[in-house]
Amino acid sequence: MSTDVEAPVARLYADLLAAWNRRDAAGMAALYAPKGGQVGFDGSSVNGPDEIAAHIAPIFRDHPTGRFVGKVREVRAMGNNAALLRAVAGLVPPGKDDINPAVNAIQTLVASRTGDSGWRIEMFQNTPAQFHGRPAEQEKLTAELRQLAQAERG
Repeated sequence: MSTDVEAPVARLYADLLAAWNRRDAAGMAALYAPKGGQVGFDGSSVNGPDEIAAHIAPIFRDHPTGRFVGKVREVRAMGNNAALLRAVAGLVPPGKDDINPAVNAIQTLVASRTGDSGWRIEMFQNTPAQFHGRPAEQEKLTAELRQLAQAERG
């Protein structure tokens, strides 16, 4: 994969998680294309930066939120100005040092590149990683994300 796609799209994903971890709804929304959308862990679907910010701001205001740790599995160019990123993520609850395996997620991000604004999120989906009937897969992902969270803690 060309680093002119892989590195900036991976950075876009890292910026999204960092904005969440800062509890910065406006910062998250600014990463989206004008018609970009997201599907949340609970299935909520919101579209456009304004709607995304309005949806996320009360979450940060009214609830303690965990800290995401994520690992990019793949960045794939889809033409010159679009890319698909696949990742896994865990969430460390507030005041805790370990991830909560019940909210492990598979995350997918579709990005587009425009000349003026660089890469922007067209779609982000955060899907529960339940692995129904396959507990070994759940345990394997949890161990991987736990190791990542510990490494980030130092």
